[in-house]
Formats: sequence, C-alpha cells, structure tokens
Amino acid sequence: MSDLNWYMLTLVGKDRSGIVARITQALFVAGGHLGEARMMRLGCNFGVLLMVHFPGQVSDLEHVMQSEADALGLRLHVDAIDPGLHQHVVPDVAVTVYGADRPGIVAQVTGALAEAGLNITDLQTQVGGTEQKPIYGLQLEGVAQNGIEALEQAMQTLKADGIEVRVQPIDVLIG
Repeated sequence: MSDLNWYMLTLVGKDRSGIVARITQALFVAGGHLGEARMMRLGCNFGVLLMVHFPGQVSDLEHVMQSEADALGLRLHVDAIDPGLHQHVVPDVAVTVYGADRPGIVAQVTGALAEAGLNITDLQTQVGGTEQKPIYGLQLEGVAQNGIEALEQAMQTLKADGIEVRVQPIDVLIG
C-alpha cells in the first residue's frame, strides 16, 4: 500500500440508515483502504471523518465518492494528509464538565485547560436538560503536560461559578 496516497474524507448530512455501509462499500470497491475513522450522530445529523489510503489524487477520490454522497444527501470534502499512523498520543487524564449551557462555555473550559498545559486528544459534548434549563456536558481526554494538579487548579474558577468539574487520571495499561 505504500504507493497509495492518504486522504481525509469528510461527509456531513442528515442522519439516515445505511450511511456507514454505503460509504465504506464505495471506498472498498474503488480500491480505498481505511485507516482511522470517526463517525458520529450529532443532533439529527451524521458526521464522518475517514483516513483513506487511495490509489489516486484528490479529484479521483472526490469523483468516486460524490455520487454516493449525493445519493445519501451528504456534503463531501477531501484533503490530502500525512497519516501519522502509529504515532498516537496516549491520554493520561479525563475531564468531565457539567453546567448551565451558555455561550462560550467550551471556549472558557478548553482555554483554561490549555493554559494549564492540557493537550486535548478527544472531546465530546452534549446538550441536555430542557430548552428552559439547558445543561451542557463536556467530556475530554488529553495529556496533562504540567500534571493533573495544574488542571485541577485551573478549574477552580469554573467550580466557583457553579460548574461541576471532575479531573481524573486515566490508568494506561500497555502490554
């Protein structure tokens, strides 16, 4: 596979049954091979991020995937990438945040954590509660470059503002 090129394939649209099966089948038939992948439902929408090893250029992959994307009502985007496989950063901390939903909550939390030395490797959010009393949930993992204590200290201002924050080490078992 070394003579193939790597691409990041992004697809976004309204969620419906069969998206994953049809996209991965189209890639397989066209000679594409999957690297890492993230696929998720957000609200009533579905997002796909695929690292694809493919024997052609960006325009070739776009041509192969466009008819399937159109049939599924998805928007397609393709970028050439350096795959960086087997160079994973292993997270050592998990941070969970719950609070009243308000503009800027994610920026406030991630900004404070970045200043305290957190390299975020994964982030997920959810909106819960009701329309009258929305609750925002944020779960992330990362590498605490300055230690977990620095992250806990950075979260004190948020806790004082009524936001629930939990910072926990992740036990990494290798081998």
